[in-house]
Amino acid sequence: MNNQPYLEHLRSEEQLVTSYAARRAGFVALALEKNRKATPYVQEAKALYVAASKATTPTDLLRIPDIQAGLLTAAGLSDKALNHLQPEDKLEAVQGLIKNFLEPAGDKFIEELIYRFLLIRGDTLGGSMRNVGGVLAQRKLTRALIASLNISGLSYRWLEHRSKRWYDKTQDDVDVEFSARGLAWSHSQGQRTLIYNLTIPFIRNNVDLCLFNDNPAQIMMTEYRHPDTYLALGELKGGIDPAGADEHWKTARTALDRIRTGFKDVNLKPHTFFVGAAIERKMAGEIWAQLQVGLLSNAANLNEYDQVASISRWLCRL
Repeated sequence: MNNQPYLEHLRSEEQLVTSYAARRAGFVALALEKNRKATPYVQEAKALYVAASKATTPTDLLRIPDIQAGLLTAAGLSDKALNHLQPEDKLEAVQGLIKNFLEPAGDKFIEELIYRFLLIRGDTLGGSMRNVGGVLAQRKLTRALIASLNISGLSYRWLEHRSKRWYDKTQDDVDVEFSARGLAWSHSQGQRTLIYNLTIPFIRNNVDLCLFNDNPAQIMMTEYRHPDTYLALGELKGGIDPAGADEHWKTARTALDRIRTGFKDVNLKPHTFFVGAAIERKMAGEIWAQLQVGLLSNAANLNEYDQVASISRWLCRL
């Protein structure tokens, strides 16, 4: 196998740099994902509006049993906070909402309720969006890996992130990337398992991608404790904002350094790689330098499909 696999899709550091067009497309993709994630909250607000419209005064809201959870949200209480409050505390919060905000709104109290509900839900949405770039990046790479396996005629299994169960590939694998936390396949050199977001026991740090040279059952049974089962480890950074690019690379570089040090201590040198969405010129130079001296085995810009497809083929062939 080529000991400089990055040369299959890169000829210079310039090709790693994120273009304006890619950055623009990335911001649009984030906006669309934010709207997709906001849809349930908008539907909740609509349902709350219809149910609350039965009230003729703000205090009447307390007598509508099927909107009490919505009132608590509008009062500013998060789901986490609700687990630590007694019924009387919850009632006090809702009464404070009514007295301080709904009653002063007069006959517009229903609209005021909905505004406040959406404001709090928006904060929840903001929290869930903090790592949306990483989520989108994982989906994109997973789909590229599946495509590489499919065109190679290799069957695969995938790990469902909620149930933590492995499922066989089906004829229709549309949207598998929305739920997959890992993939497993076999080829002429043996069985392979790839897991996302794994804390490596002997390094005690989270790694974005780990590729093993064994089957899922064996890997999970040993709790990822055997260094010699690791074939490749990589960092995947999906944030598209150029303002945060350097910080993402510093985080990834530190993680990759820890990986190398941890495996060097046991006389092993697995492949390391980096895939990023926001790669600025200085970053590109550092990444290219690490590729040339062999610190990094491979790298790709997540926005360039030929690069993503190439690094996916490389991972599937290891």
